[in-house]
Amino acid sequence: MKTIAPRDTKDKNWEECPEDSPPFKPLTAEEARRLREQNPPVSPWWVVAGQAVVGLVVALAAWAITGRQNVGWSAGYGALAVVIPAAIFARGLTGRFSSLNAGTAAVGFMLWEMVKIASSIAMMAAAPRLVPELSWPALLVGLVLTMKVYWFAMLYAPRTRASRKRQL
Repeated sequence: MKTIAPRDTKDKNWEECPEDSPPFKPLTAEEARRLREQNPPVSPWWVVAGQAVVGLVVALAAWAITGRQNVGWSAGYGALAVVIPAAIFARGLTGRFSSLNAGTAAVGFMLWEMVKIASSIAMMAAAPRLVPELSWPALLVGLVLTMKVYWFAMLYAPRTRASRKRQL
């Protein structure tokens, strides 16, 4: 087995920052304002609304393609197993306690993510009792396609004109 020797940090060719200088430069108020303007945040409620629309389209398409109402209900329930927990998560993240400081924001994010996962699992476990003649493949298609809205939210996040020009 080949062993790689650790780098000598006292070597003059070492490319890391010296120990006495900070690894980053704090932003001024003006630089922070410009950075926020160039990268506006995406509201989690827009993502939840997008998921609801995609879920409705998937459910209607499943019903129209198969001609079976239970397949449409199954796909719709799969979408709801994503939308309802995402709405709970968004509500938790946009609450007043989630932005008190960085520590409460991180703990709040983890807490609400666990609530979201637990509620998704509970909804999936309850599906056979709630949806008559459940079609698991349709439910999973509705679930997966609705979850993919997160990727489209990142792709179509609001940007300033200057940042769009730089990407082209």
